[in-house]
Amino acid sequence: MTRDPRYDVLFEPVKIGPVTAPNRFYQVPHCTGMGYRYPKSEARLRGIKAEGGWGVVSTQETEIHPTSDITPANEARLWDDRDIPALRAVTDAVHEHGSIAAVQLVHNGLHTANRYSRAIPLAPSNTVIDSDDPVQARAMDKADIKAFRRWHVEAALRAKRAGFDIVYAYAGHDMTLLHHFLLARHNHRSDEYGGSLENRMRLFREVIEDTKEAVGDTCAVAVRMAVDELLGKEGMQYDAEAHDVIEALAELPDLWDVNLSGWSNDSQTSRFSNEGFQEHYTSFVKSVTTKPVVGVGRYTSPDTMVRLINKGQLDFIGAARPSIADPFLPKKIENGRIEDIRECIGCNICTAGDNTCVPMRCTQNPTIGEEWRRDWHPEIITKLDKPKPYLIVGGGPAGLEAARALTQRGAEVVLADKADVWGGRVTAESNLPGLNAWGRVRDWRVWQLQQVANAQMYLNSHLSAQDIMDYAIPNVVIATGAKWRKNGQGRVHRTPLPFLNNDHVFTPDDLMIKGVNVISSNGPVIIYDDDRFYMASVLAELVVSAGHEVVFVTPAPIVAPWSENTLEQTRIQTRLIELGVEIMPMKHLAGMSEGRLSVSCAYSGQVQEMACGSLITVTSRTPEDKLCAELTVLRSDWADAGIKSVKRIGDCIAPGIIAAAVQSGHLYAQEAGFDAVPEPKREDYGRI
Repeated sequence: MTRDPRYDVLFEPVKIGPVTAPNRFYQVPHCTGMGYRYPKSEARLRGIKAEGGWGVVSTQETEIHPTSDITPANEARLWDDRDIPALRAVTDAVHEHGSIAAVQLVHNGLHTANRYSRAIPLAPSNTVIDSDDPVQARAMDKADIKAFRRWHVEAALRAKRAGFDIVYAYAGHDMTLLHHFLLARHNHRSDEYGGSLENRMRLFREVIEDTKEAVGDTCAVAVRMAVDELLGKEGMQYDAEAHDVIEALAELPDLWDVNLSGWSNDSQTSRFSNEGFQEHYTSFVKSVTTKPVVGVGRYTSPDTMVRLINKGQLDFIGAARPSIADPFLPKKIENGRIEDIRECIGCNICTAGDNTCVPMRCTQNPTIGEEWRRDWHPEIITKLDKPKPYLIVGGGPAGLEAARALTQRGAEVVLADKADVWGGRVTAESNLPGLNAWGRVRDWRVWQLQQVANAQMYLNSHLSAQDIMDYAIPNVVIATGAKWRKNGQGRVHRTPLPFLNNDHVFTPDDLMIKGVNVISSNGPVIIYDDDRFYMASVLAELVVSAGHEVVFVTPAPIVAPWSENTLEQTRIQTRLIELGVEIMPMKHLAGMSEGRLSVSCAYSGQVQEMACGSLITVTSRTPEDKLCAELTVLRSDWADAGIKSVKRIGDCIAPGIIAAAVQSGHLYAQEAGFDAVPEPKREDYGRI
C-alpha cells in the first residue's frame, strides 16, 4: 500500500542545528525501567523504535553525576567513561535504521535522596527533598554551581563520544536541578542565581551555552521544559513566567521540547484527558521562536498530526506512550496502513514499570520490554512448522491476542465466546466512566482477525467439555477469564466473610453486566475496596452518577494506592471528593445486618456501624476454570478425540491486569510448536 499524500508533510526532513531528522516523528525521552542495569534490553527497545520509523529516538533521563543518583529507579547514567559503552549500544541500534539519537542529561537536584551514592542532595536552597526519605538537600554555593556546570559539560562530551546526535538540557517535571532553579518555590536565593526571573534562569542559560560550546559543532542542543505546572499562581504558568523564559531564551537552543509538569500532568491517563490535552498550554511556543518545536499529547491520529504541523504549532510530533503501544506507528502511516496502528489506550501501565523499578510493559503491545530478553518483535513472529489447528474458548484480551498471534504464525484458529460481543472484561470495563479508550484493546485485535482467512470467530457459543472433545481440534486454549468475588476475600480478609452472603451485596460484575439498577436505593451505597487499583473508584463514579449516596471504605490509607504507579491517585481521590463521596480509609469489614454495616479500625480494631442500603465488594477475583477442570477429568480420552494439549491463559489461570492477560495470550502463541520452550535471556546475573 502507498502513503496517502495528505500525510507527506509528516515525512519531511527537519534540520535541528547541525543535524537533520529524517522525518517529523520524534520519540521524546521516556523511561523504560531498563536503564543502566539492562543495557542490551534498552538498546534493542530503542532500535525497534528506529526500525519502526521514529526519526528521532531519545533515551530516558540520564544521570550526569553520583549526586543525582535516583536509585532504586533504573534510568541511564553518564557518571563517567565506564557508562559510554552501554549508551553506544543505544546509538548504534538507532543509527542502524537511519534515525538520530537524543540523550536527556539530568541532575535530579532535590528530587532524589541519593540512596546508592549516599551523597548529600543538592538544591538551589536548603530544603527537604520531595520524597518521604528523612533527608534534606543543601543549598549550593558558587563552587557547587561551577562544579554542576562542569559535570553537565563532561556528560555532554561523553554523550558525543557515545554517538548521540542531540544533547538535552532538561528543565521539567519538577524533578531536575535546572527546573528547581527556575521555580520560585524552590529557589529562595538572594544572589545572582535567585530572586528575579532573570536571575533564576541564569543557570539554565549558562548550561545551554556551555553545552553548545562543548558539543554544538556536531550535536544539536535541545531544551526540555515544562511550560505549565497546573498549580495556578503557585507554579510556573504558560502565559506568565514560562512564556517569559522561552521568549528570553528563544533562539539559544537548537530545539524546544515542551510539555507540562509534573509527570502526572504530562502523562495524564485517558480517564482524565483526551488526545491533544497539552495543546492549550504549548501552542504559544512557535510564536516566540524560530527553532523547531516538539510537543506531546498522546497523538495516534495522523490527521491530528498533520493539523498541528500545518497550523504551525509543532515541527515534530512527539510521543512516548504511542511509540510504546506501536513502535511502528510512523511506518504504518508511511505505508498506508492506518488501520493497523495499535493505538495507545492511555492506561499508564507503562509508567507503572518505571514507578516500580522494573522493565515496562504495555496493555496494547505485549512485546515491549521483551525485544531482547525473549527476542520478540512487535510486527514479526516466526511461522509455525506444520501448524496444527487451535480452538480458543474465550474472546477476552488473552483469547483475542492468542488468536491474533497464532493466525500470524500461520495456524488455523477457531475462536469461540459465549457472549454476544467480543472483548470479555475489556468490553465490560470500557463501558465504565472514563475507560472508553480501553476498548481499543478489543477493537484492534478483532479487526486484525477479521482480515485473515485462517480465523473462524463464533459468538453466542457456549461450549461444554464434551463439545470440545467432539470437535477434535488438537490444541485447546481455555481463556474463560475470572469473576469478582462477593465474599470479601482479598488482601485483608484472607477467608470468605459469611455475613456477606445476602441479597444486598454486589460485585463489579453485577454492575457491569446488569447495570446500576441492581443496587438498592434504601440507604447509602458502600463500596469496599481491597483491590486498591482503579475498579472501585470507577464504580463509585458510576453509582454517584445514578443519584446514589456513596461511601468509599478501604483498608488502605488512601483511595486506589496502586494507581500512584499509573500517575492517577491524586486525580482519583480528588474526583471522588468533588463528587461528594465520603472516604473512610483504614477500615476492615466487621459485620452486616439489615440496613447496617460494621467496620473496624485497621489499627485499634474499634468497631463502628453505619447505614448501608447496598454493599459493593471490590476485593479479588476467582478464575473461571471449571471448563478446564472438566476437560482434565476426560484426559484419558484426549488421544482418541485427537486432542494433544489443553492449556489455560489469562485471568482463568490467575486474575491480573489486562496487560497481563494480553501478555499471557501472546506468550502462549510465541511458545506454540516448541518441544522445549526457550528460556528468556538474562543480563541481571552477577559476574565474578
